[in-house]
Amino acid sequence: MWLLLLLYQLGLILHSCAQNPCFTNPTFREPANSDITVVCGPHRIDLRILLCPIYFGGYNETLMALNSVFNKPECMGTPVWSVDPPILRFQFPITETGISACATKIKITQEIGSGIFADYSIVQYVNILGIVNSLDPGAGIITYHSEMIYLFSCRYPLQYLVNNTETSVSGVSLAINDNNGSFIQTLNMRLYEDNKYTTYLQIPSSGMQLKTRIYVQVRATNLTTRFNVMLDRCYASISPYPINTTYYDLFVGCTRDSQTVMGINGVSQEARFSFEAFRFVEHRNQTISTFYLHCATRLCESSACSSLRPNCTTSGRRKRGVNSEQNTIVSDMATVSSGPIITSVDNGAESRPFSSANEESQKNSTVFGVSVAVGMLGTLCVTLLAVIIYRMHRGKSANAAENSFFQ
Repeated sequence: MWLLLLLYQLGLILHSCAQNPCFTNPTFREPANSDITVVCGPHRIDLRILLCPIYFGGYNETLMALNSVFNKPECMGTPVWSVDPPILRFQFPITETGISACATKIKITQEIGSGIFADYSIVQYVNILGIVNSLDPGAGIITYHSEMIYLFSCRYPLQYLVNNTETSVSGVSLAINDNNGSFIQTLNMRLYEDNKYTTYLQIPSSGMQLKTRIYVQVRATNLTTRFNVMLDRCYASISPYPINTTYYDLFVGCTRDSQTVMGINGVSQEARFSFEAFRFVEHRNQTISTFYLHCATRLCESSACSSLRPNCTTSGRRKRGVNSEQNTIVSDMATVSSGPIITSVDNGAESRPFSSANEESQKNSTVFGVSVAVGMLGTLCVTLLAVIIYRMHRGKSANAAENSFFQ
């Protein structure tokens, strides 16, 4: 009887081993901090936890959840037995809804800019923090199982300047109401001809005159009320794409072109500034000059945007030189750009049509000719008058002499 019972128990153990590969896997051991891998992706956070240590601790995939939220399917992990070693996988999107659904916390911090953000006095970061923990179904007043807790966090800059396309910076979806959108898709740039930003700028094919003031507005749509738009750098280039080519900074940090006037920035979901139309010197042999405007844009938490503006005092001023090797042209995903801005090569009197210039020249020539004629006529009259006076005086002298002789 005892032999039959022993064989039965042994059969159950062998059956369990056959059903669960963890019992023969090298990771079937005590849990360790290194058992969790956190992938902070650009659109979602991916957590991968070794599954066999969970079984070793007396739990399984149904007893593990994000932040103790066991009553929601989206907060439970998915076992993946097809990989070696097996893992328990959790995924959630980086949206305000996706993060809050399983009680994951969001904390925004501020730091001094460094690295590719060195031009900016302060950069804000979004920190997403949470845990994956276990539930002991047999726990009462006492338990014989240790609670399993895995900590995770992801840190995203609220700044979208990157120096290569492989760098993943996110937090984008967190700020956007449309879960399928991206930060760059919510941005648009408009050019206006008036300081009230009511009339769109119409650029003639022949180009606008130099020093024409252009008003620029960068606006974001679909943002949550948590964030505002801040322009960190705007520059012009001869290329429609923000790539390494000839460019000129209108402003970056505290450095600003003398003709650039800043409007609102970081106080709402739109930013404004203006500048005067110019041309690139390399277009000096061309009738018109064409360039494009690019603005590197980031978000800032509305309550702290004022503290993110650069410190432009003499001691704390940050500068960036034009065409310096230290400059980092931002990638296309980090900027919003305008259409072609066309300017005439000549300005002032030289920018008038050729016929008008000829008419003006003819008018000036006519005026000069009249002046010369009047001058010559005046000189002639003075000469004749002098001759007449001379002759009259000579006549009087002759008469006087004649009378004296006869007397």
